[in-house]
Amino acid sequence: MFRRIASFAIAGLAMLGTTSQTAAGGRAVECYEPVHTPDVYDTVYEDVMVSPPGQQVDYTPPIYGTRERVVMTVPAQVTYEVVPAVTRTVYHTVRVDGAGYSWEWRVIHGRRVLCKIWHKARYERVAETVVIQPERTRRVVIPAQYDQIAEEVLVRPERRRIIDVPASYLTVARRVVVREGSSGWRRLHIPRHCQD
Repeated sequence: MFRRIASFAIAGLAMLGTTSQTAAGGRAVECYEPVHTPDVYDTVYEDVMVSPPGQQVDYTPPIYGTRERVVMTVPAQVTYEVVPAVTRTVYHTVRVDGAGYSWEWRVIHGRRVLCKIWHKARYERVAETVVIQPERTRRVVIPAQYDQIAEEVLVRPERRRIIDVPASYLTVARRVVVREGSSGWRRLHIPRHCQD
């Protein structure tokens, strides 16, 4: 940079000297023209991070189904009941009064007389209840009751899976300066004007 400034300064002094001589009617010994070299660019490609790495949770909800099964709703029970006696009616002919004599007052032809009366035996048919089987206690078993019910069951539990998400990059193009431009002076050889 210092060399470029020094070159500009020397060239400027030379031009001033030449101008003053030309204005004075002298002959140009050396002539220079400004020269500018533009910057040289190139395209470079680089990866730029768009999103940083992270983690993502993959969640699968549980799945439920319905299953039918038989369950006991009322357990078995044991009770006791009284079985009444078994009876039967049997009829018998029994003598109610035996045969014999008795005295009783009677009125015969207007006269009240005491008479000896003969009585025959008197029989009657009577019923008798006969126990065939006595009263007893019986053990009764009431069986359990079952019903079919539907219940919700877990077919597959929930699942959680952590997924590592890598960083995301994007390739971008960028123009960079490969060589900076420069400015300087170039010596000219113009016949009959600028020549040694």
